[in-house]
Amino acid sequence: MRSIWRTLDRGVTRDIGLVCVADCLVGVSYGAIAVSSGFPLWLPMLMSLLVFAGASQFMFIGIVAAGGNPFAAVLAGLLANARHLPFGFAIGDVLGRRWAGRLVGSHLMIDESVAFALSQREAHQRRAAYWVCGIGLFACWNAGVVAGAFAGTAISDTDVFGLDAAFPAVLLALVLPALRDRAARLPVLAGVVVALAATPFLPAGLPVLLALAGVVVGVAAKEPELQEAR
Repeated sequence: MRSIWRTLDRGVTRDIGLVCVADCLVGVSYGAIAVSSGFPLWLPMLMSLLVFAGASQFMFIGIVAAGGNPFAAVLAGLLANARHLPFGFAIGDVLGRRWAGRLVGSHLMIDESVAFALSQREAHQRRAAYWVCGIGLFACWNAGVVAGAFAGTAISDTDVFGLDAAFPAVLLALVLPALRDRAARLPVLAGVVVALAATPFLPAGLPVLLALAGVVVGVAAKEPELQEAR
């Protein structure tokens, strides 16, 4: 572990620490929202340990709390986590060769740990960034969820404290830089339009799934460009 800390640049270590603090706060909001929405105290804690995927966890809680079908909530979460497949191809080398290490490393695979790993040039720095970020976020996220879950037993309306806006704000902050690219902006906007248009008419959860139509729009928009390039 000592060599890992020496491998990382001080700036990278600082950035990972800041992300861990931010995720801890988001974990507080998740735990509070889940419990105040009527879910048992243990559920957000267990999901955080076993699932460890903030977007999918928020999606599941939000859909079920709004009266949506739990199976649709699980399916939406699985679709949201489908991005982990290309993540695995991109950073498979940092997980090592032992099965135990690969299993644990796969569980720690989230957007932030992958992003920090890919930002490093050397292989040993990629491994260090991935594991430090993954372990740090796992600890901070779960600590935040525990604190939030107990706070949720005393908070009847999380909207008053703005906790419900914490996670969307973090997601928006992550997405905004990517929206500078037209290839990413078009499918995102198409998905948003589809989801907003479907929300008044469909049960909770389905508009999120229909938003995947934005991917089709993005692929269709790229095909003419590829043909011109040929």
